[in-house]
Parts: sequence; C-alpha cells; structure tokens
Amino acid sequence: MSPSEFSPKVGVLFALADGLRLVLAPNPSPMTYLGTNTYLLGTGQIAVIDPGPDDDAHLQAILNAAAPANVSHIIVTHAHLDHSPLARRLSHETGAPIYGFGPADKGRSAIMQTLAKQGLAGGGEGIDAAFAPDIIVADGDEITGADWSLRAMHTPGHIGNHLSFIWKDTVFSGDHVMGWASSLVSPPDGDLTDFLASCARLKQINARCMWPGHGAPVLTPNARIDWLVAHRAERTAQILDALGTASRTVDDITQRVYHDLDPALLPAAKRNVFAHLVSLSQAGKIVAMPMLSIAGKFTKKN
Repeated sequence: MSPSEFSPKVGVLFALADGLRLVLAPNPSPMTYLGTNTYLLGTGQIAVIDPGPDDDAHLQAILNAAAPANVSHIIVTHAHLDHSPLARRLSHETGAPIYGFGPADKGRSAIMQTLAKQGLAGGGEGIDAAFAPDIIVADGDEITGADWSLRAMHTPGHIGNHLSFIWKDTVFSGDHVMGWASSLVSPPDGDLTDFLASCARLKQINARCMWPGHGAPVLTPNARIDWLVAHRAERTAQILDALGTASRTVDDITQRVYHDLDPALLPAAKRNVFAHLVSLSQAGKIVAMPMLSIAGKFTKKN
C-alpha cells in the first residue's frame, strides 16, 4: 500500500493487509498527524494494538470493528496519552488482558533516572502515568493468537517503555519510526542515545514494511531509519555550531537552531535540543554548568 492509498476515515475500519486492519482515532494534531492508528491483528483471536486515547466514540468504533468476544489481546507500544489510556476500558468491555513493557517510567536510562530524581519533569508530551499492563512484556517475548504471532523488541528512545512488535516480515513501530515526521525525544522520558541504538536494532531486522503509530505504512524502513539517524546527526552539528565558543542556555540554542519555527512548537523543540545536549554531555563533547540540567549553561570542550 502506497502512502497515497492510505486514506482511513476516523472510526471506519480500514483494511491494510491480510489479517490486518486499522481504526483511526479522532485525535489529529501537529503531534499526532491524522490521529492514532489503532491496529486490529488477526481474524479469530484479535489483538488490538495501541487502543489510543480515552475517547467514547473510538471505543465504540473498535467494538464495532471487532466483536468484544473476539478481542483476545490488548497490546500497547508505549504509555503516551494518544496510545494507551483506552486500554483499560477496552479490557473491561472485552475481558482481554493488556500487554506492555511496564509503567510509563520503566525503561528509563540511568542518566534519565538521575535527571528525573533531580526534578526534571516531562515537557507536556502527554505521559499516561496511570498505565499499568496486566502482562509485562520483555524484549524478545512472543505473543501469539490463533492466526498471528508477534515478537516484542524493546525500543527505548521516544520513551523508555517503548516496544516495537515484529509480525512476519513487518514491524509495528509505534512512534519510533514514522514516515511523516521524526520521533520526539524529550528527557527524562526520551533518550537520544537510546533512540539511535534502537534505530540500529530495528535496521537489523531488514523489515519489508513498518506499521507506525501515526500515518501511512513505511514501505522502505531501512532508508527511513537512515534518514532519521542522519537527521539527528545534522541536528547535533547545528547545536554544536550554535554553541560556538560561548556558554549558552537551552533557550538560546533553541532560538538559534529553530529560528523559523512556529512559536507553538518551540517548547517541543527546546526539549529536543536538551536531548541532544544530554547525549553530547554523555559523549564528553560539551560541559554543562553548574550541572547537567535543562536550566544549565553549555559549553563545547576544547
């Protein structure tokens, strides 16, 4: 299916491949594109992947698309408010257990745990702090239904508890790999070093196609992953260039790097810049004073 053929309507079942359908959630935005892709995998025992936001109409659309008795698994890629909150209500309606890596703060890297303990909070990305899966899924775990099988891959970066799921020669990539935008990486939930490592792991799969959390199928996954990595390298270079020989704040660097950005998107851009600064600090390329903090000042090492 080409991107031009991807034309789902909110709440209406949309066929993607044999055994795979989609119901688009009614939550379009600059951060979610057309809305969240809620996938229905299988024909007998159905897995609902990423139930989406807590929305009455979307819940009913899922139940209309799959009889409650047929839903056997509820699988969540990660605990953001556009992906996971409806899981609990869907579980109540169907009796199906919820599968996920763990609560929203599980899977954080050591440096992100430190930043969180120091008081760094999320930047408004919409963390589902109440998310609590019934069944914990670890890297490499297999989840099976009557006519489908998934293998979980822990892919932190966008958020620490992010999972991708391998299905045949394709991958449900959540918000890690999307065709319409790069993934947001916002500390302390997102970690750029982890993001790039997860990209490398996903590339090794050599998938034919990826089914993202938002937007059309990614038909050339490895090329897209290469673009994502190159985009991050280019952004890192821009940040180092913006630092120059001075000591600068995150706000100052953000204004210099994103000088033509819509002001409404600057808070997310600031978080993105800080994610790069954390990675550069961990790599020993910059110094943060008085400490590594979003309120600190950053200088390039000589």
